[in-house]
Parts: sequence; structure tokens; C-alpha cells
Amino acid sequence: MANAAEHGGANGHAGVIGGGGRLGAARFVLWALAAVLAVRQAAAVLRTPPGEWLSDFHLPGGPGSLPGSLYDAGQFTGTPFAGLVLKPLVALAAPSLEVAWTCVTLLFVAAVGLVAARGLPDPVPRRTALLAAPGLVALMMVSLPVREAASPGQTAVLPVLLVLLAFFRVPGERPSGFLVGLAAALQPALLCFAPLLWLTGRRPTARAAAVTFAGATALSWASLPRDSWTYWVEHVAGTGLGGAPDGPANQSVHGALLRLGLSGPGEVLLHLALAAALAFVGLRRAARYARDGQLLLAVAVTGCVAVAVSPTGWRHQLLWVLLAVAGKVGRRAADRPVWPVAVVLAMTLPSAVLLPNLAALAPVRDNVLLLAAVAAACAVPFLPRSSPYWREPVPTRYGRPAAARWSRVPLLPFWRRVLSRPNLLLELLLIRVGYSLYSHIRAAAPTSRTLAEDNGSRIHAIERALGIDIEHVVNRAVVDTPWLEAFFNFYYTSFHFVVPLAILAVLYWRRPADYRWARASLGLATVMALAGFWLYPLAPPRLMPDLGFVDTVHGVQDLANPSYGAMTAISNQYAAMPSLHFGWSLWCGTVIVVLAPKGWQKLLGALHPLITVCAIVATANHWVLDAVGGALVVGAGFGLVHVLSGPRRLRLSLPGPRPGAGEAGAAGEAGEAGEPVRAPARSGRA
Repeated sequence: MANAAEHGGANGHAGVIGGGGRLGAARFVLWALAAVLAVRQAAAVLRTPPGEWLSDFHLPGGPGSLPGSLYDAGQFTGTPFAGLVLKPLVALAAPSLEVAWTCVTLLFVAAVGLVAARGLPDPVPRRTALLAAPGLVALMMVSLPVREAASPGQTAVLPVLLVLLAFFRVPGERPSGFLVGLAAALQPALLCFAPLLWLTGRRPTARAAAVTFAGATALSWASLPRDSWTYWVEHVAGTGLGGAPDGPANQSVHGALLRLGLSGPGEVLLHLALAAALAFVGLRRAARYARDGQLLLAVAVTGCVAVAVSPTGWRHQLLWVLLAVAGKVGRRAADRPVWPVAVVLAMTLPSAVLLPNLAALAPVRDNVLLLAAVAAACAVPFLPRSSPYWREPVPTRYGRPAAARWSRVPLLPFWRRVLSRPNLLLELLLIRVGYSLYSHIRAAAPTSRTLAEDNGSRIHAIERALGIDIEHVVNRAVVDTPWLEAFFNFYYTSFHFVVPLAILAVLYWRRPADYRWARASLGLATVMALAGFWLYPLAPPRLMPDLGFVDTVHGVQDLANPSYGAMTAISNQYAAMPSLHFGWSLWCGTVIVVLAPKGWQKLLGALHPLITVCAIVATANHWVLDAVGGALVVGAGFGLVHVLSGPRRLRLSLPGPRPGAGEAGAAGEAGEAGEPVRAPARSGRA
């Protein structure tokens, strides 16, 4: 293989194509965002007092540390060579060492983003060439690896930078090999890059990397023999240092097997077998991508292999997964965002946000980063550059809005309506993350009991003035009728989530264009409801003192210390205005009435919000005006979708033919969009 200096992506992107008038402003905004995130990260690290910060190095000679071995405290995770390099820095004990360390680490992150962006395979669209570096730097600043790598004594960013410089910026075989070997001396698993160099024809570089690693390791043995024995022999390349090997921070195959309950010789043999299989498959894939001209993807895949097969693959060593977004996945343009979005979510959000807290999902939830690395190394079908879909994926087809029935409603074509169904994995990811964020924001809304009860008294007074204060009468009637109480309790607790999810699933499968319209309106209504929860905390009738309401779902409550089972600690009981129980049911009823083909289906859809409003009032969970608020936000959600994307009914937009699509396909999509299909007009006589 030619050296990295000859690689198109490392030569200033000679193949940049396309243009754009506002790219400069977008580039400036992204760099500004990256700078703000870097300052935020630095502030978070530097809040630690200097004495405690230096002691966190866990190296002899620092304040608060004990004299002796690097590994006496069991917290230092680096190699003896890393300790040999770091000990002089800690011995200085300079007052500004923590500032310098943090700033240098963040500068390394920025350098990784710049070098990686220059390594994208040609031809690179102008927008990508201008925005890739600041976008990648901003993402890395909020990623879990960088947030942990900025802590004292962590050197995980430096090996990544050394490897990238070796492959993309440093000319010459031996200097490149020296950098790779130096990176492996700091993180031994990165010696996996030597086989990649060998498989791609850069054998002098591979030999130089191996010699450098051997020399650095020999130097550490000569200088720190006791520490080298502890690291390489007693702890088998650092296993168990810095934390329990079965802890969630160890995102390697070995750590995953330990978390599954395996141990002993059987676990060791299974780990070796899986590591060998991962290395074989991953390195072959990396070599194939390198020969295909996707060198950055090859480097990212090899890095993922290195972390996965290592006995300890800490979270701060997993920047390689973020670099794997350089690969393109999917033949359709609509499928291209799936892999980048999945990687960004996995690398930036806690696993509890991505997956619900269910025991059956624990093996996945505890190994999200490892699974992302293994998928990038062995499973994700990245497109080769020879694929006809590499440059031009199957385009997304859009519909033109029909004429609005309400001529006085101004339309702002903010987004175009897509006719095809979205990628299922992407939808599931976004729905899960969206609901998790909704739950966290709702739980974090103000919970002042005094304010909530005052607002409850105001709502009650307004209802009395309007003559609609029927909650107490309905609640007492239901309490006195056991079968009715049981019915409303069941309805209230059972259909709030099931019905909306079922409707979305049916629309996704049967009516994709209407699915997007319905999903957008539901999402906008929910966002507006969150604003209501924050601005107007409200005590529901069951939490109002001295009014005589009975909580039929949870029983009689001590208002000073209420209990709602598993939901007590995570649910905000004052997030009642507007009522999303009624709002979501009204959304369900509206969608069913508008889209259902049969009369009995429309009738069931109309009954659902009616029964729901009876249930929320009968169980004393909401005031009547809460339901009015729910209706308002749902109506506003439908209205915003109408204003921003036009009426629900669409005409088919035909931007151009696509491979394999004829008039029948166009007619089918036009039917999905809700418009009648007409035969094309003839230009001449029959």
C-alpha cells in the first residue's frame, strides 16, 4: 500500500466536490460549539481541588500518594512505560499541572478530529470537507470516552492521535512505524495495527512498529522491573488494575464474559477463542477497506478490534467507535443516517437512556459500547467504493402538499413530507431516546407541593365558576360502584402507552406517509406538554388536602409522604397540566377517525378519548381543565405539522426516475400518500 501521504484524503481532499453559500457560517458555528464544549469539559475536570487532582494520578511521588510501586494502590491502569513517562511530570507537582494536562488532552482531541477529517476517502463533498472536522470534534467533546479520558493520568487520546498521524500525516515507513509502536507501548492492544500494516503491504512499517514496542517495553523492564512484572505477569497485561474486571467500565469481551457470570479456565479459553475470531474477521475486513481506499475506516475497525480483544478495554479507550462513522451503510439515502446516529447515541448517552431497565436487557445494556465496537469490527456491512450506491444512494421520494382547505392558514414549507417508511432501527432508537428524555425532563420539573396545591386550588375555583367541577361527584360515584372502579382503574393504567404505540406500528407498516405526519404531531404535542409541566406544576384532585377525593388506583395516601409503588422515586406527580393521558388518547382517536377505513373502527377511535377522560376524572388523577389542556396541545401539534409541512393529503412528487421504479411503483406510493391515482394524460389522439 502507498504511504498515507499519497492517500487522497490526507492530501487536502483534492477530490472535494460540490459547494454551498452558507457553509462558512455553519463551519464557524460548529467550531464555536466545539470550543464551548471544550471549555465546559475543562471546567468539569478542574473543579477538583489541585491536591486531590494530583493524587488521582495514583503515581508514586505525587501529593497524597504512597512511595513504592506504580500499582501498589491498584488504581493506575497504564503500562509501566506510561508510568515511566508520567512520573517526572507528577514529580514536578507544579501548581498549573492540572490545567496544562487538561488543556493538552483537549488539544489532542481537536487534533484527532482534524487528522481524521483529512483522512476521509475521496471524493469528498464540499459540505463534508468543511464540516467534518468541527462536527467530529464537537461530538468527541461530549462523548463518554473523552469525558473520562480528561481525568488525571488517562492517556487514551494520545495513542489514537499517534496512530492517526502514522497513517495519514507522517511520511516515511520507519517514522510511521515508530508512532504506531509508541502507541502500542502506551496501550498494548494497539499492536493489532502491526498485522494491518503487514496485510496491506507496509511490512517495513509493521516491523518498525514491533521493534519500537519491544524497545519501549524492554526499557520499562530495565527501569521498573517490579512494576513490569506486576503489570505483564501478575495482572496479565493490566487485567484487574484500576477497577474490577467485571465492572461496566471494562468494555471488552473478557469483561462481558465475567459480567455474564463466567469464570475460571473455561472463561479464559472462551475469551481466547472469541478474541481470535474477532481479530481474524476484523483485521481481514480492515485490510479490505484499506485496499478499497477507505483507510480511515480500516483504522477505526482495527481500533475497535484492539479494544474488544484486550483483557481490559476501558470506556475512555473507545474513541475508535466514533471514528467508524466514516463508513457508509445502506443503499437508500434514508438509511444512511442509521449507523452514524446509532454510534453517536451509544457514545454520548448513558446506556440506561438507550434501553429500559429490564433484567432481560441487562446483558445488552451493560455492554452497549462493546457491542458497538464488535459491530463495527465484524458485522456492519460498510459499502465498498466500487458500489454504485457509494456516491449516489437511492434517493428519497417526497410528496407535494395538496392545496390547503383553509386559505387563511399560512403554510411554511419547513420540511418536506417523505413518502417511504423510515428506517425501523432509526425510528426505534429515536423513539426510545425521545421517551427517556421526556421521562427525565418530566421528573425534573418543579415539584413544590405548596405551589402545586395553590395552582390546584385556582383550577378548582375556576371550575366552580364555570360549573364544571364534577370531579368529586364522579369520583364518589365510582368509589361506590366496585365494578366501575375496577374498570376505570384498569383502563387508566393499561392503555396510556399501548394504544399510541400500536397505532404508530400499524401506520409504519401500512401507511408510511401518514406515519410521519402522525408521529410528528404526537412529538410536538408532547414537547409542548413538557413546557406546561415546568411552567405550571399542578396537584391533581387525589393530592389536594381536605377535598375528600379518593385515589382509586393507589389507595388512600399520606400527602406528606405519598407512595406509588415503583413510580414513587421517578415520577413527578405534579406534572398534571396538561393531561397527556387525555391528550395522547385524543391523538389516537383523531388518527383512527381520520385514517380508519371502516365505520366501526372510527367508532372505537372516537370512544377511546371519551372513556379516557372519564377514567382520569373518576380516578381523581386529573381535573377537567387538565383534559382541556391536553386537547389544546394535541390540537397545536396537528396545527404545527399542517403549517410546517402542509396538509396531510399529498400529491406525488416525481423528481426523476429511480432504478427499478416504474409507473406501478409511483402509483403505489401516491396511493399511500392518500391521493387518488389518475392515468397519465395523453398528448395525442387515441
